[in-house]
Amino acid sequence: MSGFTPGHHHGKVTHHELKQTLSTLQLWGIAVGLVISGEYFGWSYGWASAGTLGFLASTVFIAVMYTTFIFSFTELTTSIPHAGGPFAYARHAFGDKGGFIAGVATLIEFVFAPPAISLAIGAYLNVQFPALDPKYAAAGAYALFMALNIIGVQIAATFELLVTVLAIIELLVFMGVVSPGFSFANFVKGGWSGADQFSLGAVSGMFAALPFAIWFFLAIEGVAMAAEEAKNPKKSIPIAYIAGIVTLVVLAFGVMLFAGGAGDWTKLSNINDPLPKAMQFIVGENSNWLHMLVWIGLFGLIASFHGIIMGYSRQIFALARAGYLPKGFSKVNKRFRTPHNAILAGGAVGLVAIFSDDILSFNGQSLTANIVTLSAMGAVIMYIVSMAALFKLRASEPQMERPYKTPLYPVFPAVALVFAVISLIALVWYNLLLTGVLVGMIAVAYLYFALTRRSREEAPLDTMIETPAELAIDVKA
Repeated sequence: MSGFTPGHHHGKVTHHELKQTLSTLQLWGIAVGLVISGEYFGWSYGWASAGTLGFLASTVFIAVMYTTFIFSFTELTTSIPHAGGPFAYARHAFGDKGGFIAGVATLIEFVFAPPAISLAIGAYLNVQFPALDPKYAAAGAYALFMALNIIGVQIAATFELLVTVLAIIELLVFMGVVSPGFSFANFVKGGWSGADQFSLGAVSGMFAALPFAIWFFLAIEGVAMAAEEAKNPKKSIPIAYIAGIVTLVVLAFGVMLFAGGAGDWTKLSNINDPLPKAMQFIVGENSNWLHMLVWIGLFGLIASFHGIIMGYSRQIFALARAGYLPKGFSKVNKRFRTPHNAILAGGAVGLVAIFSDDILSFNGQSLTANIVTLSAMGAVIMYIVSMAALFKLRASEPQMERPYKTPLYPVFPAVALVFAVISLIALVWYNLLLTGVLVGMIAVAYLYFALTRRSREEAPLDTMIETPAELAIDVKA
């Protein structure tokens, strides 16, 4: 690293810079929007193995993990407001290899979540237009929202806020419409993995359901990747994160309870559009409410799909800028100041995932369920690395400026870390074939990492991601 001149870091390199335009409200819209599709679909697969009550227990466990995680992760986001998010924190705390692990895990989470969401968009559209192939609808969604993301972050974030607010209103409408027919007896019937009484046999179903509980909250940490584009990250990010997690916890439990109490929940446990089906139990198949739910339900899916494209593109951009991925992905569009190549690259991977059913459908689970699980695995690995980075930086750099400090430190990050490790063990145990796919991807990525050391050494000096030891060498140089 000693060949660098101090001061030549990303603040001076104009063509690798993002625009700072996002307000607190827009960041909250991104935080909730990234996740809100998880209230519309994906989670109900957890009922298939755990039942309603077992899955309720799984969700409480995961809600505690996410709440403690977000209260801790915010410290990292405000201390190191970098588009690389988790990659930047791990790189700063653990050096090159730490950055690699966090970067790959975050990419797997953020690149595989959109194809799952786009397939759900296809399923929702298929309800209205039975002749439409859900896969082609999913591909069309990619084309449209990659274009919107390229046009500019301000337009993208304003759009994100609008569809997020509509999606929240829609979930409240859903709860209101099904509430007259709500019966707690429906919800608890066979609630412990099909049995009415709790037994130890139900526990394995609760663990198997964890990826679908994670889906309720997955990707909220993507706000970190918008940190370089925030007007005042030190103040606005804590507000956006904490308001975001509270909003999502309330919505997740509300949607789950009302859908499960609407009728025979077993009919919702293996489909991509559980909310319209739950509504059918109450209002019948031809109600206008139902058509409204399908159309506005699309807003929830679109909010997440659009937000996660924003997230993965910033991750690819930051990894490329630091020399972990080919340099071309760090180019910023001259006119719109957005990382257009990074947006297109993640989309290409997503389209391959959508059309490779045969490779990604196994274990008796649908393609969507497998992609959800793969994305959850990437997320949990990244949560573990991030909490480890928080502990490491508290010990190694006590003087670091921390505009926001984790409450109840070290309890919150410790709870988040332990729960994430338990979740990862459960994910691997119940998905051995998928774990093989994940390990294969990481191995290929590591091979590339090992062969491209020089491009990392030649990357522009970035003071936010360097470890203190490397910075000391740079200063001497």
